[in-house]
Amino acid sequence: MHWNTIFTASRTSHWHMASSKDGNKRLVESLYEALSRGDTEAVAGLMAEDLEWWFHGPRRCEHMRRVLTGEAGHGDHFRFVPRRVTEVGEGGWVVAEGWEGDQAYWVHAWAVEDGVITRFREYFNTWVTVRELSPRMPTEASSSRGSREAPALWQSEALVHLRRSLPTLVLAI
Repeated sequence: MHWNTIFTASRTSHWHMASSKDGNKRLVESLYEALSRGDTEAVAGLMAEDLEWWFHGPRRCEHMRRVLTGEAGHGDHFRFVPRRVTEVGEGGWVVAEGWEGDQAYWVHAWAVEDGVITRFREYFNTWVTVRELSPRMPTEASSSRGSREAPALWQSEALVHLRRSLPTLVLAI
């Protein structure tokens, strides 16, 4: 998806961070901060122009798409306030989740490459488990059971906070 509606800001200043373990996490946290300030230029500078985006949930809940494309009007007051932001795996993925009451639960997975967000997965009212697509060497215990399933790198935390059933998906990275 191309973000050329409201994000016409200059791409000359990309986010460059030291290659610390938490650099990608800090980049995603700065994205949410820029969104909360309404700073579209800063948001545009953090994302690739050809951002790959995927959504799972009710179509009426595509809140982030509406925010990023400028479709969100004054009546759309959904605010993304992450309750947890975690860098997962070795591929530059950062997962954020948030919830408001029992009716709005979301998970965002952001892939960061060279200081720019290149891929985005959005899940609304869906439990998510993140697993590595190419699991590391199986442990002795899993080999003896014949299991080749990679261990979970991340799981929805809201499962313990919300009191309702939601669909569950696995994101393979």
